Amino acid sequence: MIVRLAADIQPDSILDGSGIRTVIWFQGCLHKCEGCQNPETHDMNGGFEIDTKDICEKLKYLKYQTGITLSGGDPFFQAKGALEIAKFAKSIGLNVWAYTGFTYEALLAGDKDRLELLKNVDVLVDGKFVLAKKSLNCKFRGSTNQRLIDVKRSMEEGSIVLYGV
Repeated sequence: MIVRLAADIQPDSILDGSGIRTVIWFQGCLHKCEGCQNPETHDMNGGFEIDTKDICEKLKYLKYQTGITLSGGDPFFQAKGALEIAKFAKSIGLNVWAYTGFTYEALLAGDKDRLELLKNVDVLVDGKFVLAKKSLNCKFRGSTNQRLIDVKRSMEEGSIVLYGV
């Protein structure tokens, strides 16, 4: 399946989730949050096309990574392709984090492809970035309204369980 990326995959990140991670920067976001750190990723037709098989092939040969982070842009605007990558990452022992401007509740109640991707994410950083709530004290997120959600536990318990709590 073809997806649009904003940049090549970036290994060895320590900023985009716990552990040492490889970040996959998806192109396209309709949230257009004021003050977004990646406004160049908003254009749905920007970036470049790549086959998910090629991304998975790159992931196979990475060393010392604990997981991948789906970021962007917003990977939930390309849910089918992001799902293929997330499933592959899990199959080789990597955990999956995802950043989205959607809320957890909206993903649960919405599009089936987005829901399927959500089910294959370990930690979700949800909600739009809000410039008025920007804080340097937020771990792995930019504004205080955004949440770090333990997706598996939240689904099991039927209510939001914050990651690390």
